[in-house]
Amino acid sequence: MHTITLRQLRYARIIAEEGHFGRAAERCHVTQPALSQQIKQLEERCGTPLFDRLGKTVRVTPYGRDFLTHATRVLSAAQDLETFADMAADQPSRPLRLGLIPTVAPYLLPHLLPALTQRLSNIHFVVSEGKTERLLASVTEGDLDIALLGTMPPSSGFGDTALFSDPFILAAPGGSGLTNPVSLHQLPDDRFLLLEEGHCLRDQMLDACSLKADIPGRGFAATSLTTILELVAAGYGYTLLPAISLRREMSDRRIEIHELAAPGAARTLRLVWRTGSPYEALFQTVAQIARETGEALLASDIGP
Repeated sequence: MHTITLRQLRYARIIAEEGHFGRAAERCHVTQPALSQQIKQLEERCGTPLFDRLGKTVRVTPYGRDFLTHATRVLSAAQDLETFADMAADQPSRPLRLGLIPTVAPYLLPHLLPALTQRLSNIHFVVSEGKTERLLASVTEGDLDIALLGTMPPSSGFGDTALFSDPFILAAPGGSGLTNPVSLHQLPDDRFLLLEEGHCLRDQMLDACSLKADIPGRGFAATSLTTILELVAAGYGYTLLPAISLRREMSDRRIEIHELAAPGAARTLRLVWRTGSPYEALFQTVAQIARETGEALLASDIGP
């Protein structure tokens, strides 16, 4: 009889999250046959399927849902044990795992990672990108040590510290006739272009513009700011950009950039970790480096 391993539990959890063996294999950095073999052994040990195979997708069985509830507790306990084993050194003996949201990663990371490498030369960083919900789940489950988010984490289970404020800037089609500063309320609701659901920046844009998510006539929900800006350049509407993105995104002369009328709008970027981590002092050092890097980047792009 096969012995259940932590690896098999991790694979099963990721398959449940992805609903697809191929994508799960990519996340686990293994081949799909290798992952499938581990799940086959796990299901043989359980004596019943954990997943229903539905063509190219998979669905967790009722037994599988109960099994994964127990598996999550085991994986969490295993992570706690690894953390305890590292406590004497005040830093992990493995790479420090950092996650960032997609509306921060491409703009801050090229500046942040060299700063981290220089100032924390004894720490190796492994970086991943994901939406807020997935990053928080990964921190909870021990797959990430820290995450850089644009929203407050839930009130329990997480420690966090504010990094810096990232103001919003209006991007409009060239020749819009707008003058600075622009009041968002003077713009038509149905011409705002938003990211797809699941991006925290989408929710922040809705709040800043006092918009409803289901305004009639809005036909686009883009997966990236780059896509949205192509639509702005083509004259389809307006969007809000975080100031940290200006250096990379604003090379298109078909787009105008406008300041917002007071009180304006902004998001506060935060570093988040799991409550009770023995590495909080290290995380605070990472936060300070991220804070200094972000503030310097914003000052060079939009002024102090």
